[in-house]
Amino acid sequence: MRVHFIAVGGSAMHNLAIALHQKGFKVSGSDDEIFEPSKSRLKKHGLLPLNEGWDTANITSDLDAIILGMHARKDNPELLEAQRLGLNIYSYPEYLYEQTKDKKRVVIGGSHGKTTTTAMVMHVLMQLNMDFDYMVGAQLDGFDTMVKLSKEAPIAIFEGDEYLSSPIDLTPKFHWYKPHIAMLTGIAWDHMNVFPTWENYISQFSIFADSIAKDGSLIYFDADTELVNIAEQQNNRLKTQAYDTIDHVNNNGQTIIQWNNEEYPMEVFGDHNLQNMNGARLICQELSISDDAFLKAMQSFKGAAKRLQLLQKNDHSNIYLDFAHSPSKLKATTSAMKQQFKDRQLIAVMELHTFSSLNQDFLPQYKSTMDEADQAIVYFNPEVLKHKKLPELSKETVLKAFDRDDLLVMTDSSELVQWLKEQDYTHKNLLIMTSGNLSGQDIKALAKELLS
Repeated sequence: MRVHFIAVGGSAMHNLAIALHQKGFKVSGSDDEIFEPSKSRLKKHGLLPLNEGWDTANITSDLDAIILGMHARKDNPELLEAQRLGLNIYSYPEYLYEQTKDKKRVVIGGSHGKTTTTAMVMHVLMQLNMDFDYMVGAQLDGFDTMVKLSKEAPIAIFEGDEYLSSPIDLTPKFHWYKPHIAMLTGIAWDHMNVFPTWENYISQFSIFADSIAKDGSLIYFDADTELVNIAEQQNNRLKTQAYDTIDHVNNNGQTIIQWNNEEYPMEVFGDHNLQNMNGARLICQELSISDDAFLKAMQSFKGAAKRLQLLQKNDHSNIYLDFAHSPSKLKATTSAMKQQFKDRQLIAVMELHTFSSLNQDFLPQYKSTMDEADQAIVYFNPEVLKHKKLPELSKETVLKAFDRDDLLVMTDSSELVQWLKEQDYTHKNLLIMTSGNLSGQDIKALAKELLS
């Protein structure tokens, strides 16, 4: 098979390119810009384009498939040439389905927690030496790539993202996968640039539930009223199972799961993680894995990158990094930190970086989301607003939206870093929440410096 990637440098795209290369496909790709770590990883596998930019000479009639990334535009010259030649053009998720349509597919969707839950299921299957294909939205310990596709594996585990598939395929990604086992973690409005209303956003999850194979399984969080409604509509067609927070205690900062009169100490913490774990347990039950085997395997799970990731610690302070950027994620992550470390103050830093979070109409959704932090800071870069072609945002607007009088709002990353360096971290934890990198900061190096 000969496959060409248009916009191969994307996080998901370059991982799929590597996965197909490892499967034995002949893979080529192009992009106008390729950044790290994609650049080094493509180079390692001999897949880095010789030149940056688009070239219609890359598109020939003997290609079996074109895979089009979201970064490409509709008028991309390579795309136009592929259309002229009548080649098979796929979005990333569509091609994942094509490669796994004869396997048992497990898909974890939801507005939050889907990466972590997918990682939990993958970790357990790996610990139990089960063969499976996968796609997950973060780099995980023990896995070389974020995508694996093989001929032999009978199971495929996918993180189900609701964002659009490609510039010419406006299907939400998770609508492509048609799972046999599905899990939904919760619904909280996101991506308002493509789902402008709450009703429009919710409907994508109903469509996803409709796409589950007949007599398949839908696992859902029972405290989410929208998910309860979706599950009730599927009762006659699917096996539906609700879950909540798994039974546990917090013993001197360590979470211990209590199950069938046994205790299982865990590395992860926070109600949202323990809810995700309970959902992952039910998925693994559907894959014929016992609860005891699941919980024993989970004891070595340290979490996904940027999901309450411990960056640095000493005897009286921990620094964590989290991908949290939506209101529900922000609230859950901040709350988890306070619950786990009741004897420490919490400094929480959040970067407004996504289209939704920088949108003045969406900002009021953040009201009271950081109230559990002892000190809260919100940072945003005005240049990102310009790049996203959004109206200017004032500090006063952000302060009003979060509805916290002592909130610090900063727009200069060097000012933020200096403020962090001036703090005394004795008996204090620092939580940094961002889907970006605080305008180019090396956050891991910063964490090391703060506790040195």
